[in-house]
Amino acid sequence: QVQLVESGGGLVQAGDSLRLSCAASGRTFTTYAMGWFRQAPGKEREFVAAMHWTSTNTYYADSLKGRFTISRDNAKNTVYLQMNSLKPEDTAVYYCAASETDYSGSAYYSSYQYDNWGQGTQVTVSS
Repeated sequence: QVQLVESGGGLVQAGDSLRLSCAASGRTFTTYAMGWFRQAPGKEREFVAAMHWTSTNTYYADSLKGRFTISRDNAKNTVYLQMNSLKPEDTAVYYCAASETDYSGSAYYSSYQYDNWGQGTQVTVSS
């Protein structure tokens, strides 16, 4: 089991930047990929970004490319999501997730491929 704890959410204004962190603990050696998802009120959970832990390949939702960046710190077992030029439509609860299976890259776009989830952190962007 891998435990995930997100942090860094908050209330910001449109155009601001925010960096989310996700600290992993427990059986982290079983993790093949880490991802970020978000869920806005009344909407389904959607893919944001993912990183394969060994190849360091990264994957992004097309609509977020160029504004969001996923990165990691191996020593801290932490993955980050840098969010720039935030928009009100980015308002959501952001979840970190870990996958214990080595899939091809496109599989990580689906929430079903992840085995462990954090509790989420709220990001609110005001206009």
